[in-house]
Amino acid sequence: MSEAVSFMPQWREDARVLILGSMPGTASLSAQQYYAHPRNAFWPIMAQLCGFSVELPYAARITALKASGVALWDVIGRCHRPGSLDSSIDTDSIEPNDLAELIQRLPQLSLIGCNGATAHKLLYRQWPELISVLHGRIQILRLPSTSPAHAAMAYEQKLHYWQVIQSHLAH
Repeated sequence: MSEAVSFMPQWREDARVLILGSMPGTASLSAQQYYAHPRNAFWPIMAQLCGFSVELPYAARITALKASGVALWDVIGRCHRPGSLDSSIDTDSIEPNDLAELIQRLPQLSLIGCNGATAHKLLYRQWPELISVLHGRIQILRLPSTSPAHAAMAYEQKLHYWQVIQSHLAH
């Protein structure tokens, strides 16, 4: 079983939205880039919502996200998982990222968007005390996974659900 290690968070102090994934897939880990799988809908959705070109180089897309008030990270910092599927994560091996520390550094945070059911479930399982502190102050949403493994939902449907973050963006 292979060990997967998450990336460092991408953020600025003025972030209003924190997007949390579960753990980067193998394509992302190989490229050392968030949402690197060519069929993942994350970058097309965020490009549309934030008003940048999906064709920008990775570093420029990260800069555009941050300028729009979006921070990125994962609930899991380290785990054992063969392949890319969240369902293959060995739950006993999960070491969570320090979300409490990051959230403390984001005074304007108003929304945490979980990219998929696994990220949402793990956020509540790994950080119950943090969730209770944030209750009523920061909105926490389960958004449809942008992963190509979540093929049951069309891109247009995913975009529709993800549009909820637009009112929180810095424009």
